[in-house]
Amino acid sequence: MAFTESIIAQFRTLENALSQALSRLQDPTDTEALHDVRINLRRIRSLLRPLRGMPGVAQRDNAAASLGKLTTPIRDLEVLIAELARHQLEWQTNVRKTELQSRNLALTSHPLLFRFPKLLHGWPKSFRRAKRRHAKRRVAHRLSRQVKQLRLALADTHYDRHRLRLLIKRVRYAADTYPQFALITPESAACLKTAQSALGDWHDRFVWCRQAENQQDLWPLLPEWQKAQETTLERAETALLLLLRTLNA
Repeated sequence: MAFTESIIAQFRTLENALSQALSRLQDPTDTEALHDVRINLRRIRSLLRPLRGMPGVAQRDNAAASLGKLTTPIRDLEVLIAELARHQLEWQTNVRKTELQSRNLALTSHPLLFRFPKLLHGWPKSFRRAKRRHAKRRVAHRLSRQVKQLRLALADTHYDRHRLRLLIKRVRYAADTYPQFALITPESAACLKTAQSALGDWHDRFVWCRQAENQQDLWPLLPEWQKAQETTLERAETALLLLLRTLNA
C-alpha cells in the first residue's frame, strides 16, 4: 500500500506541475513554459512506463507521448531562435518568432491539450482499484532492464546516437522517479546528466545543420554549425565512455 500511495502522491505532484506549465503557454512572454511542459511530460511518462500492463497506464502514457511529439518541433524552433539571436541575426530571428507565435497558437487550441489533463486526473482512482500483485517487483525488474539496455547500447559503437540520447534520458528520469530502487550510483547519475547535456548540444547542431540545408537564410551559419557538430559529438563520445565505465563498475 505504501508503494501505491507513494506513486499516487508523486503523480498528483507532477499533474499539478504540468497543469501550471500548460496554463503558462497562454502567456507569449513566458519563454520557459513549453520547456517545463515537456519536462513534466517526461517525468509523468517515467512514472507510468514501468507500470504498463495495469489499467489505464498505456492510454495515458501514449497520450503523454503524443503531446510530447506535438511540442518537439516548437521547442526546436525556440532553441533555434535563441541561437539566431545570439548571432544578432535580427531578420532571421524575427521571421521565426512570427512562425513560433503561429505554432504556439495552434498548440494552445489543440484538442489534446484539453483532453490530456482530464485523462490524467482520473488515473489514481483506477490505479487504487486495480489488482496490484507484485507491482513493486515488476517495476524493479523493468527499471533494471532499462539500465541493462543502456549498458548494451553504450557498448555498441554503432548504436544510433539519437536513440541513445533518448535512452539516456529515459534511464535518468526513471532513476529520479524511483529513487527507492537505487538503480544507479550517484557517480553514474552525474555521468548520465553530463552525457545527456553533451548529446543535447550535439543534437541541436545536427538539427540546425539539417534545417540550414533547406533554408537559404541560414546558410551563413552552416559552416560554424557543421564544425560545432563535430566538436560536440567528440565531447559527447568522451562523456558516453565515462558513463559506460561507471555503469560497469
